[in-house]
Amino acid sequence: MNLPAVLSLLLVVSTVQAFQYTELTQFIDSHQEEYVETLRDWVAIESDSSNVMRRKDLHRMMDVVAQKLRLMGGTVELVDIGEQELPDGQTLLLPKVVTAQFGTDVNKHTVCVYGHVDVQPAKLEDGWATDPYNLTDINGHLYGRGASDNKAPVLAWIHAVGAYQALNMELPVNVKFVIEGMEETGSNGLDAMILAQRDTFFSDVDYIIISDCGWLSRRPALTYGTRGNCYFFAEVEGPKQDLHSGVYGGTVIEPMTDLIGILDTLISPSGKILIPGIREAVAPLSDEEWKMYQDIQFDVEDYKNKIGVSQLMYSNKVDLLAHRWRYPTVTIHGIEGAFSDPGTKTVIPAKVTAKFSIRQVPDMDPAMVEKQVTDYLHSVFAKRKSPNKLKVTMVIGAKPWLADTQHPLYEAGKIAIKRVFDMDADLIREGGTIPVARTFQDVLGKSIIMMPIGGFDDGMHSQNEKMSRYNYIEGTKLFISYLNEVSQIQKISV
Repeated sequence: MNLPAVLSLLLVVSTVQAFQYTELTQFIDSHQEEYVETLRDWVAIESDSSNVMRRKDLHRMMDVVAQKLRLMGGTVELVDIGEQELPDGQTLLLPKVVTAQFGTDVNKHTVCVYGHVDVQPAKLEDGWATDPYNLTDINGHLYGRGASDNKAPVLAWIHAVGAYQALNMELPVNVKFVIEGMEETGSNGLDAMILAQRDTFFSDVDYIIISDCGWLSRRPALTYGTRGNCYFFAEVEGPKQDLHSGVYGGTVIEPMTDLIGILDTLISPSGKILIPGIREAVAPLSDEEWKMYQDIQFDVEDYKNKIGVSQLMYSNKVDLLAHRWRYPTVTIHGIEGAFSDPGTKTVIPAKVTAKFSIRQVPDMDPAMVEKQVTDYLHSVFAKRKSPNKLKVTMVIGAKPWLADTQHPLYEAGKIAIKRVFDMDADLIREGGTIPVARTFQDVLGKSIIMMPIGGFDDGMHSQNEKMSRYNYIEGTKLFISYLNEVSQIQKISV
């Protein structure tokens, strides 16, 4: 076929899809109250994966997801992923993973949408202005635990497929879903399930789409990278039991003093990581990356005010974004065994355990980070000549993930965002960790895109989490448009 004929074909296809898009968006607008009510029903299920007392709710949540997809005519399976061992040695059934398939046309691309429907803990007394499990609409913002992370994005994808079906329009691509219920506590069992189904459920998948993140500003975004996470326990053990500080203080070398001493050697007051080899392993910031950061919409003052601090580590946008996304950080999260209740207690803890993490980036490797941290802390501890015992353990070793922003998936995303929001997309990275992205990349070898619809001010994991009605509804339109654009990838690249 000659070039004019190809261009003519693309023009015809574009015109048809533009007409269908208008019908689809009108359908979405006319059903938005129904979509909000469905989100309300989902938020009402307290699917807190960290609370074993809520495990029945989590199982019910997975059943609700499966039933929703079955009623749409999908080929649905609840995949058993085994049991979870609790600290006391008891075992608990893990919530099943929901898989679903819509369309089996071998001539079409097949995309797999990943999401999760478990949530972080939430109580009204934590500082919520509304009941966290009763979706509350205030000035167009839908407040409720899990609204943004990740129930509304999961529903938006389901609504997108449902809109095509309701209007008797053929899906432009085959769509598969993988919805889990343990993401907030480490995705127990998911990696093994992906590996086990690599040559079955995932065998015909071309692309993976994840919408478990948020925008950086009011401008829509496409996410192309996440940091990894190496999480450590550093335990210092001394006397055989807790001691009275008045009776024994000044006669024993206290484990807490040792622990605070070694923690102080991890990072400088200016944020410089002091562990040898960590900073040296980081991939250098390229000129192209620096320019990308310059073009991103981001207000440093707004960011500072939102957090509620008087000073940040860095004062300019590029440095701030770079250290938020593509440089490692050390964070000390807490000390187990220390007295932390209200009031006073004059005790010398016999054993204390610090919990800290290192967010890692390319080209860092978790196994190497584990060795560097362990060797360093033991060397620092040895210099203290303490009779106490130090034990360092890495309990999480999630790798960073990075995608090629020149991949057609991202070009399709830019087109879809331009169509729906009439503005260019920001290309951003995420400072947090989404381990499943690297699993999909390593196990399946598939191309991945992260397409968030959550707002920059949604308060994920925090009090008063919300999803704006605008992002929820327009995000559904974005997913509709994106499915169409992905179907065009091969035609455009010919």
